[in-house]
Amino acid sequence: MKKNMGSIDRVVRVVLAIIFGVLYFTGTVTGTFGLVLLVLGGVFLATSLVSFCPLYAIVGLSTCPVAERQ
Repeated sequence: MKKNMGSIDRVVRVVLAIIFGVLYFTGTVTGTFGLVLLVLGGVFLATSLVSFCPLYAIVGLSTCPVAERQ
């Protein structure tokens, strides 16, 4: 699995995951929409930890600088 996410992309995803988690666990967003945000936050967190986004691979996108790709 080659890296296809740069540092800024990873930080943005982690921040969004934290925001989605806070919104869900504080009860600000509830119901189906809340669960969707929680799952999306989990996906964002997981993809940022491994520096690989399957959707980016499908569309051929990469935000990772050439020197960091492995």
